[in-house]
Amino acid sequence: MSSKLLNHRAALNNSVKRIAVEAGELILEYFDGVKDMDTQSKGDGSPVTLADQEAERLIEARLIDIIPDVPVIGEESHANGKRVDLSKHDYFWLVDPLDGTRAFVAGEEDFTVNIGLIHKSEPVLGVIYAPEIGELYSGFIDGNGGSQSVRYFEDSNNEKQMRTRFMPKKGLTVMSSGYSSKVAAQEEMLEQLKVSSVIRRASSVKICVIANGKADLYPRFGPTCEWDTAAGHAILRAAGGDIRDLKGNSLKYGVGNDDLLNPHFIAASGDVLAHLEGC
Repeated sequence: MSSKLLNHRAALNNSVKRIAVEAGELILEYFDGVKDMDTQSKGDGSPVTLADQEAERLIEARLIDIIPDVPVIGEESHANGKRVDLSKHDYFWLVDPLDGTRAFVAGEEDFTVNIGLIHKSEPVLGVIYAPEIGELYSGFIDGNGGSQSVRYFEDSNNEKQMRTRFMPKKGLTVMSSGYSSKVAAQEEMLEQLKVSSVIRRASSVKICVIANGKADLYPRFGPTCEWDTAAGHAILRAAGGDIRDLKGNSLKYGVGNDDLLNPHFIAASGDVLAHLEGC
């Protein structure tokens, strides 16, 4: 059953979507005040809540239920010292159970559940669920090179195929973090481009907006970890874009450092990335 699911990613994608929705429903109990968040600070100063911890335990248990031999790397368990020798595994999961915790604690809607599947350092499947917004994004690349990237609207029960867009003549729409200050290197890069607007959003929704053809570029010159980008990277790749480091290399997963830190990167449509390569 496990190997069949790994080889049939459309079916696996549907299973992961159900897990993300279940985790989102749990998180909303805290967001709506049914349960106490019990917000604390981690060693790096970032907030963590009971919602983060319980959602991660739920996701890990569900993923192990469907594919027992694929390890799960979650943000919270990793912060508590859990380590896995990823060199022994072709596949592993990267999970951020509640991306955008600062927004979540502040009562803002930009928080997501992120579940990404990695195969030999490449992101091949991702699900991002924004429970308060009622939107779910997913994407996968199968073993034959086929791909699918979709956005699902809960209100209308409607699913829409996603594709990145060509560079707009009026200028780029740039996504930026809602909780980071301006970075000189990023500002310098944007000065070289024709930019029409900058939209600030928290969480991995920024990457999904590019995959959905509503924005073009998300440069990140601040610290991020691999579970922050894995799911979004798979979704964006399936929609025709990519996430690349500043040397133009697509981000790899589980092959760098024990802290699973990303380098600075640019998430963008394929058209924008081709333009940047020519600059």
